Amino acid sequence: MRADAGGRRAALVTAVVLGAALVLVIVLRTPWDVLAVPPGGRTQVDPTGGLTADQLRRAESFAAALRPASLVSLLLGLTVSAVLALTRLGGRLVRAVAAPLGGGWAWQVLLGVLALAVVGRLVTLPLSAYGEVVRHRYGLSTRSWALWLRDVAVSTAIDAALTALGLLALVWLARRVPRTWWAWAGAGAASLVVVGSFLWPVLMEPAFNTFTPLESGQLRTDLLALADENGTPVEDVLVSDASRRTTALNAYVSGFGSTRRIVVYDTVLDRLPDDQVESIVAHELGHVATDDVLTGTLIGALGAGAGVAALGWLLTSRRVLRRAGAESVGDPRVVPLLLFLLAVGTLASTPVQNLVSRHVEARADVHALDLTADPAAFVDMQRDLAVTNLSDPDPPVAWQWFFGSHPTAAQRVAMAADWERLAGQ
Repeated sequence: MRADAGGRRAALVTAVVLGAALVLVIVLRTPWDVLAVPPGGRTQVDPTGGLTADQLRRAESFAAALRPASLVSLLLGLTVSAVLALTRLGGRLVRAVAAPLGGGWAWQVLLGVLALAVVGRLVTLPLSAYGEVVRHRYGLSTRSWALWLRDVAVSTAIDAALTALGLLALVWLARRVPRTWWAWAGAGAASLVVVGSFLWPVLMEPAFNTFTPLESGQLRTDLLALADENGTPVEDVLVSDASRRTTALNAYVSGFGSTRRIVVYDTVLDRLPDDQVESIVAHELGHVATDDVLTGTLIGALGAGAGVAALGWLLTSRRVLRRAGAESVGDPRVVPLLLFLLAVGTLASTPVQNLVSRHVEARADVHALDLTADPAAFVDMQRDLAVTNLSDPDPPVAWQWFFGSHPTAAQRVAMAADWERLAGQ
């Protein structure tokens, strides 16, 4: 008992130390002030973002149709996960699906995760389908239902497979080193965050889209010159066939080292003039210039390590394990509980992640303006993105606080006005 108590205290201390390090990194690396205050004060935010009345009504109508379903889907998925985790139902399911293959603990973990993922997906599938109907109704989605089902199946399979392998390693560690499994698992989780942040775009993007080089021309030349001015060597400029699924507009920079490339949606090339495309790409290059991927990776690694250590502290409690019908962390029946706790941790960290993200995105906006020196193109781009992507330029405060990963379109337009006033001093 003393050894168990000592291990529990060690897990708690580790979680606190890593959590404190996480807070310190967030405080020091988040760009809280991205732009100086211009003479006369900040530009007042126009809640319309410069959209016309019809454009605004359409965006608000789309949001009103989608937000309730999104919230219900989130709560329903969490409720089902809680029921499976905090009763004996989840443990029974884990054992039942592995029984035809002999019921070994490894099969219980692997097939249990898959079964639980499928159950969770099926429960929320009608709401996902409703969301797709709404996107079709407003012209945002171009996917056939066959392609939608294929995307749902592929994403569910990838998520389930990666989760199953991770939990298989965790349960194996708990069976081999029951007192220190959380330390090894935490180190492994942090390492996977680091590896995954660099390999995920290269390995997973081709599962959903096809990429072709942007044809030679002035835009390609200008984008490569923009990257060169940014000090960001890129291998290529690629076009993603995003129009197979959506009319939304986007671009990004992915990969690292010799695999780094600029990726532009084909919808962007079809709908936006070159100066606006350059403004979008300049924003993405801003993330590279300030090492946002590295910072995000560090935050993710510390968060993963702290989270697993917290699991080590929490799952030492026999009372918690008994709720799930598990005898120990090495018992495969703990899998539903682990999935539920991971879901709760992810949800709880969402507003913090989005708070950091909004400031990081604002800094990238300033970088785009510095790099292109074209605030008019930036403002036009933001409005076109809002109109095409049906983004509410001024969402409810609570929604933006919890779910908003970017500044609102209205805030970005006001920030561009501040930049222009500072540049004209």
